[in-house]
Amino acid sequence: MTSPRTPEAPETARVARGGIRLGRLSGIEIVADWSLIIIFALVAVNLGVGVFPGWHPQWSLGLVWVVAISAAILFFVSVLLHELSHALVGRLYGIPVRRITLFIFGGMAHMENEPPSPKSELLMAAVGPITSIAIGVVSTVIGGLLAAPSVDQATEDPIAAMRQVGPVATLLLWLGPINVFLGLFNLMPGFPLDGGRVFRAILWSITKDLKKATRWATGAGRLFSWILMGLGVTAMLAGGFGQGIWLIIIGWFLNAAARMSYRQLVVTEALRGVPVSQVMRPGVTSVPPDLTVDRLVRDYMLATDQHCFPVTTGDRLVGLTCLEDVRRVPQGRWAETPVAEVMTPADRLVTSDPNEPASKALQALGQRNVEQLPVVRDGSLLGLVRRQDIVRWLTLHSEEAPA
Repeated sequence: MTSPRTPEAPETARVARGGIRLGRLSGIEIVADWSLIIIFALVAVNLGVGVFPGWHPQWSLGLVWVVAISAAILFFVSVLLHELSHALVGRLYGIPVRRITLFIFGGMAHMENEPPSPKSELLMAAVGPITSIAIGVVSTVIGGLLAAPSVDQATEDPIAAMRQVGPVATLLLWLGPINVFLGLFNLMPGFPLDGGRVFRAILWSITKDLKKATRWATGAGRLFSWILMGLGVTAMLAGGFGQGIWLIIIGWFLNAAARMSYRQLVVTEALRGVPVSQVMRPGVTSVPPDLTVDRLVRDYMLATDQHCFPVTTGDRLVGLTCLEDVRRVPQGRWAETPVAEVMTPADRLVTSDPNEPASKALQALGQRNVEQLPVVRDGSLLGLVRRQDIVRWLTLHSEEAPA
């Protein structure tokens, strides 16, 4: 699954994104969301308790769990390759993808921008399912070749034949069909699934209107999500409680993701051609670096509605300090601690230029998980561009601005 950069973020100056950073591949940050632990445990337990003992009752407990955990790991490696293929094709078309998140429903490649053309959308969306299906076919073929000698020895007894298959072949014969299913499921026309993005690319090519194509694809995606939830309710009534719950959860997630994707496009279109200077807050209160934290709290934070203060020397920006910085200092040390010790230095800040697009500033806010960016020209502070000010501008100027 691919996704444009989401703008939601907590109100702090510096908050790391949730999850476990696994490293970088081709310059792309790989993050495992905490929810991944849940699905990893479910996959491993399902294989270790139900599937593999049923296939191989003669296996020792240790062997069963080694193969089960290995299968769960390889499954998520497959998901990572699926998302990495999106990212690499996106790069060919100038779409930055700096982060891939693995989470409870699989994975997501976070695009900095929407694809520039229907062709780029089509290719970027299609390559993920193709990668999954290719992994599935290759795994199944290799697993079948490894299993062939054992199967030939017991062709008249399928159960006995399966029990003769070795651990590696067993793992591959499970991994293959799972990846084929993953690829086919992602081809379903439920935006923002890959199939929904393929559908949008086709509509975009026909209508020459990205917004209209997105609206139609989103509608199809939400219909697909409601069908999944309906099937989930039916499954629960038929006694398949676990399967039904999963279908309902997946359907709910797809419905929410489709709505969010359309809102993001509406925001991007509404901000097209709007510079930061139109949405920023000029003349914000700034503080000197030698101001003590207790005076910052008493004379500035409690006296105004401003939660984050640029730190300046003259008109030169030297840093930024917010509520979260103050919370990290014991109250007993406020009177002796200067702002310079708790601020984020200017060289670590992402700043905005008054002439750059407001949509770019909004992307930076989401990327950095912050509520405001200093607006700077030639090192001089001009103001702050805040998320709440952009939302207010959208409320006043866009008929479809998201709530």
